[in-house]
Amino acid sequence: MNISELNVYPVKSLQGIALEQTQLHEHGLAWDRRWMLVDARQRFVTQRQIPALATVGVALSGDALVLSHPDVEPLAVPLAEPEGNLRLVSVWDDHCKALPESDEVSRWLEASLGTSASGLSLVRFATDFQRSVEEDFLAGGAAHTYFADGYPFLLTTTGSLAALNDALVAGGHDPVPMSRFRPNVVIDSDTPWAEDRWATLADATGTFQFALRKPCQRCKITTIDQQTAVIQEPAEPLKTLLALNTQPALKGAHFGQNATLLKGDGAVIRVGAALEARERDA
Repeated sequence: MNISELNVYPVKSLQGIALEQTQLHEHGLAWDRRWMLVDARQRFVTQRQIPALATVGVALSGDALVLSHPDVEPLAVPLAEPEGNLRLVSVWDDHCKALPESDEVSRWLEASLGTSASGLSLVRFATDFQRSVEEDFLAGGAAHTYFADGYPFLLTTTGSLAALNDALVAGGHDPVPMSRFRPNVVIDSDTPWAEDRWATLADATGTFQFALRKPCQRCKITTIDQQTAVIQEPAEPLKTLLALNTQPALKGAHFGQNATLLKGDGAVIRVGAALEARERDA
């Protein structure tokens, strides 16, 4: 097996960036989910509420986060931390400290997306604050992340996507690309749902090691085209995932595994790296 894709999502729920290599950290890939959009109540906002967020492109230059949209000129947000008072923002049930970016970003978002973006602001995770991962699946360990839904890494496999797409096509539906699932690490593996049996995943040289903690329950974002924001089939691929029932003991549709880093903080991870899995004890 080897890594076929690496993806980082600097702004939660905006477009991702495909990388050939990047740095691993305990809180996730470098720059992953470092920023987030919030409403006037300082609650996180994603494609679940505004599908059009999928049309906002993201890039990282040497000194800026660059936002782009077909209807407006790109906007550069300095990577240097902004000055200003800390805010308390919420993502799911967690309250996190964050730094607000300039009001210029809010104006740019409304110019790009219209009234659906009214009242949104961009905040940056305050790195002196630590957001802990739920302890239930950490086997007595500890982990933390930035603005990801709950875990620092999401791992998926090409074999599982192929099996899902076979089922979609058999049901008369269009296949979906891996981008619908917004993974960080995609593993080239022929065996469908093999990741659900893995306890750990490490590179062949032993430089880094992931622990696969919890199946990822999927939501309506999987129905949204991650470039155009078009929802072609509102029920798919969730309905087909539910029918496949890959996690009989759990409610909902699942695809991929949430993971934490056991070894390799600061190491470089690359597309093409050979991987070795250890399966869970029976």
